[in-house]
Amino acid sequence: MLTSATRPEDAHIALLDPWRQTLARRSSEAAVLASDGSVTRTFSDIETEAFTLAESLARLPSASIVAVQIGNSPSWPALFLALLRAGHRTLPLGADTPPPAFANALIDRTLLVSQLPIVATFPPRPDFGSPNSHLPSTALLKLTSGTTGTPRAIRFTAAQLAADCAHVCDTMGIGAGDLNYGVIPFAHSYGFSNLITPLLLRGVPFVASEDRFPRAILDGLARTGATVFPGAPVLFQHLAELEGPPLPRLRLCISAGAPLIRAVWEKFRARFGFGLHTFYGSSECGGIAYDRTGELRAEGCVGQPMGGVTITPAEDGRIRIRSAAVGEGYFPHEEPETLGGGRFCPADLVEWSEHGLILAGRVSDFINVGGRKLNPIDVERCLAAIPGVRHVVVFGIASALRGEEPVACVVGEVDAPALLRAAAQTLPAWQLPRDVWLVPELPISERGKISRRALAARYLAHTSSLP
Repeated sequence: MLTSATRPEDAHIALLDPWRQTLARRSSEAAVLASDGSVTRTFSDIETEAFTLAESLARLPSASIVAVQIGNSPSWPALFLALLRAGHRTLPLGADTPPPAFANALIDRTLLVSQLPIVATFPPRPDFGSPNSHLPSTALLKLTSGTTGTPRAIRFTAAQLAADCAHVCDTMGIGAGDLNYGVIPFAHSYGFSNLITPLLLRGVPFVASEDRFPRAILDGLARTGATVFPGAPVLFQHLAELEGPPLPRLRLCISAGAPLIRAVWEKFRARFGFGLHTFYGSSECGGIAYDRTGELRAEGCVGQPMGGVTITPAEDGRIRIRSAAVGEGYFPHEEPETLGGGRFCPADLVEWSEHGLILAGRVSDFINVGGRKLNPIDVERCLAAIPGVRHVVVFGIASALRGEEPVACVVGEVDAPALLRAAAQTLPAWQLPRDVWLVPELPISERGKISRRALAARYLAHTSSLP
């Protein structure tokens, strides 16, 4: 644990020392830009802002956990630096995460920062409870819902965050000469590892944008001259459907957060002249695999292991991850058989091919149809190949006769009975969806993900309201 002889700077040197080197190299250069191309922070501005924010945090009891919910604010790098230097633990919260009730139930000493400048009145020390001495080396806590939907956090040291940054930048070829375009949430593991730490440790500037409309994003990419764009498949689909200015400087687009289907990849390449690179990672361990070719040679393929990451198959169709970026463990309840000691066992099912790893679903997503396990991805691939289908997600609902039955939520210009007739040419009867729910668009979270559990709840609410 931190003592009077141990400074926070020493505990987090793996992050703070590279930042000092970045600052020495690039002090007066642009670090954070707005979507109109204007510079909102130089690297020296970030350092100055970090010290200003540190003064606002001076009354906060030592070794506190600070939940940060400030969206894609340009102040993110400075606030993280200020918290590191003070020895506090940062807990990023997305805009769609309910604060602070969850945090108070999870952690005994938590302050929520939801706006800057910081205007919160810190409670006196006794109100915070006992010190977080059981998190001596933790620099960051990443929020995850896990397979149960119950919120918990993952503990990361500075060295683990630095290792993930190195894996991302070195494997993807991202350097100080690039400009990242940041619309994915900075509070999510994907955004933090691809935007925040590369700026601090490698001097990679980024655009801080809250834009959610594809047209605004396309215009922002053109105005800023961004070279690297991490996003989600649904966003790339929308961009590919837009007419707009050329993007001569954009050289690398990274797709993560959900499976990338070939139709989206092909449409994007036809529009912009190069393919999307699939990226597979997890909050617990950062980057896992990456398609270095941008060719999407097989549906669901996420490429080869990231540099510095070792992947080994297990007998149950799952995989085991080993790397220096794997988190310390879960908090407040450990799960050492899943996470810890440099090893993580995700719930994803993976197939191995000559082109790399192919995601084949998650154990928790399987639908129990009369005692037979149905992987919804198998049904989705069949339906996605039918003309007129743009997006499809399959989920299970309770059935008195068969335990569960599959339902397909579909976006596209299709007729539901005709869709089922076409699917019956390929799928066995027990795998056919009981219903096809046609919707204008799928509900996407701010992380670019679709929750099958949430979609099933919406479907049941929808059907119960029908006459």
